[in-house]
Amino acid sequence: MRDEYLPYGHQWIDESDIQSVAEVLRADRITTGGYVSQFEKVVASYCGAKYAVAVSSGTAALHCACYVAGISKDDEVITTPITFFADVACVVFCGGIPKLADIKASTMNIDPHKVKQVITSKTKAIIPVDFAGHPADLDEINTLAKEHGLVVIEDACHALGAEYKGRKIGSLSDMTVLSFHPVKHITSGEGGMILTDNEEYYEKMRRFRNHNIVHGLHHWEYKIYDVGYNYRLTDIQCALGISQMGKLDSFVARRREIARMYNDAFTSIKGIITPTELRHIKSSYHLYVIQLRSVNRDKFLEAIVAKKIGGQIHYIPIHYQPYMQMVWGYKHGDFPKAERYYRRAVSLPIFPKMTDSDVRDVIEAVKEEVSDGGK
Repeated sequence: MRDEYLPYGHQWIDESDIQSVAEVLRADRITTGGYVSQFEKVVASYCGAKYAVAVSSGTAALHCACYVAGISKDDEVITTPITFFADVACVVFCGGIPKLADIKASTMNIDPHKVKQVITSKTKAIIPVDFAGHPADLDEINTLAKEHGLVVIEDACHALGAEYKGRKIGSLSDMTVLSFHPVKHITSGEGGMILTDNEEYYEKMRRFRNHNIVHGLHHWEYKIYDVGYNYRLTDIQCALGISQMGKLDSFVARRREIARMYNDAFTSIKGIITPTELRHIKSSYHLYVIQLRSVNRDKFLEAIVAKKIGGQIHYIPIHYQPYMQMVWGYKHGDFPKAERYYRRAVSLPIFPKMTDSDVRDVIEAVKEEVSDGGK
């Protein structure tokens, strides 16, 4: 039994991060200053994108992207049932209709063939999710989008630092959304960002995050032509983000090292399905999700949590949520692959500050529960 609880994810803040934030706190300006634009440039350069817009959260970033994509009343947007609810909420915020397409059993990412079946004359955009840090089938999705005149908003909140066919995630879709929540690859406390090569999108998102204000000739003059939001990120948060970006590659390398340790321990166990990483992919392992073949998932989860191992579920399928059933008519049974995955899935702890001893504790707890049937 461990002395301390091991969460499934956790930030790693060191003295250099603290010093970076302290410098801003001593400065004259603490919000929407030079650190914001610097953070945007650092992330855009790392990801190979022309433009970046920092906002207050990953959800705000998704909302911004849907807004500039022109999602409005009765427009349909297709996403996956295995994701956080924000991917649906951002569509509804704009008056659109969320549509779901089932996943691939191998990667748990949205299946392009299922997406094709859901496309109608009302479809306006696709929101693929790079689940757990493994990029979706972006070539197939982008090809589909071009054929039907759709916008691709890639939810890469799990995938900063991941690679798709040798290219960093961030410049492969019309817009790419990132999150800087503390459990993600780097953190700014809270925060998000949208990456794009489209200058028109960029300028619209910059205005949207600041009440859609258009400044006039005089410093005091401004006009508002459409409703925007206060989605600004502060210099305090961006200073932390800039400092964290310097550690991103080492953070991702450690996540991949922990994933290898888990794979070595679990791959030969018949009762466990380990994550798939396709040959042309370099996952950034935001999550390490196993699936249990014969063990009761809920009892297994309770058992490892009792041993102070922070197992979690990612995610309860979107269409199981009462809102989706009451408002949009979804029901259990609509997406068999997503549902089968959910019944078996457990996210195990994975974050850079974990020690090898922490990893061994997780492995031992998992093996014990699988070997005795999770009872």
